[in-house]
Amino acid sequence: MFFAVHRSMSVILIIDESPARAQTIAACLTAAGHQVAAVLASAQELAARSVAVKPDVILVAADSPSRDMLKHLTQMQRDTPRPVVMLTQDGDAGQIRAAFRAGVSAYVVDNLDLARLKSIVNVAIARFEEQQNLKQELAVANKRLSDRIVVERAKGLLIKTRGLDEDKAYEALRKLAMDRAEPLAKVAADLVAMAKLLL
Repeated sequence: MFFAVHRSMSVILIIDESPARAQTIAACLTAAGHQVAAVLASAQELAARSVAVKPDVILVAADSPSRDMLKHLTQMQRDTPRPVVMLTQDGDAGQIRAAFRAGVSAYVVDNLDLARLKSIVNVAIARFEEQQNLKQELAVANKRLSDRIVVERAKGLLIKTRGLDEDKAYEALRKLAMDRAEPLAKVAADLVAMAKLLL
């Protein structure tokens, strides 16, 4: 699934335990042309609010991202993936790696020049889109490989049980797939599953 957002205006959900800082960040984002859809004091409701608000970007401000915060980000990325910008004072290499594993797209350390927020958000979106495209390409490649393996197994069964050569076994599978109006890989998987039951 390709994720695309209109870069001139993004809907943003802010998570920040500091109301004053959240208000400043929200004002800067609004001035930069973005829409702040919600401000949360913690990540406890992140999954539910992400589904309800459908933000283009999640922006997290924290002195240091807690384990609980990263856990909620990981869960959200599994269910409703979104670009995540993290503004923090914690430059620890282990924390940075943990944040990226949790799905953070941009990790900004130290005092942030809020005038840079717009470009940071755009970079996070671009990086997220690239990651999603790579994941999709990997999923397609893995599916093709998996399908090829199961078709080869089904061909092997037909060669062994029916005495067919490789070409004839493949043609038999193709004909069965056409007769059932199902993908070749599904027919092959059904045949392999049935053979396991009979053995």
